[in-house]
Amino acid sequence: MWDIKDKTFLITGGASGLGAQYAKTFLQLGAKKVAILDVAESVGVSFVTLLNETYPGKAVFIKCDVSNEDDIKSAFHKALKDFQRLDVIINNAGIMSDSPDLWRKSCEVNWQGLVSFTMKGVESMRTDEGGAGGTIINIASTAAIFKLPTMPVYCGSKMAVLHFSQSLAEPPFFERTGVRILTMCPGPTDTPLLHNLLDRAFDKKFAEEFYAATQPNTQKVESAVNAVVKMYKEGDCGSIWLSAKNKPAQDITDTFKNIFNDLAKLIL
Repeated sequence: MWDIKDKTFLITGGASGLGAQYAKTFLQLGAKKVAILDVAESVGVSFVTLLNETYPGKAVFIKCDVSNEDDIKSAFHKALKDFQRLDVIINNAGIMSDSPDLWRKSCEVNWQGLVSFTMKGVESMRTDEGGAGGTIINIASTAAIFKLPTMPVYCGSKMAVLHFSQSLAEPPFFERTGVRILTMCPGPTDTPLLHNLLDRAFDKKFAEEFYAATQPNTQKVESAVNAVVKMYKEGDCGSIWLSAKNKPAQDITDTFKNIFNDLAKLIL
């Protein structure tokens, strides 16, 4: 069991949606401090003000565009300087859009920004170079393991998150660095991310019918947040977890290991 009490957190995309709920919940469970990173400055400042009314001095807001490497460097170093050390990074920021004007930005946020924060986190946390160890939680999606023909770019970026996390966490990574990599695949969750999906689909011709069929499977925010808490407390480095349909979090690591082992036999 991993303890939450007195841990410092950095949460990307933390001003609203699931990111905001992660922040509230981990503070309720005893987190020492939380850095909220988001591009939405006014929303983030207001949210942190509310958090500090309940948890005085425990939340800070740092404006950060996760698609911009200069922003990432600046925000990461500010959080590290303010907190002295980062114990947990939750790479939550995401854009769900395959529209012509946003698909590239979506990849930069969902995939490249996550990689950048992960690498910086590993560098600052690793025990073999003087760090104190820590946990990095990468939020993928069931879109990484389920085909969404209306959003192939989004699916690809989330599968990249999953495979990156697994490749990085291969033993003896944790034994060498003391950094635990966890991957969560949440299913459709009742947040603004699911609003106006038709406008963000790659192919709108049958998107309406497709979304109508999947809408009944939407889970509550509380279910998705509880799943991340359970994963944090119980998950081994490299583990993959599923949160869907308001069911308890499931560790699905062995399913993926079996798949990759079978595929490896075709190569090795």
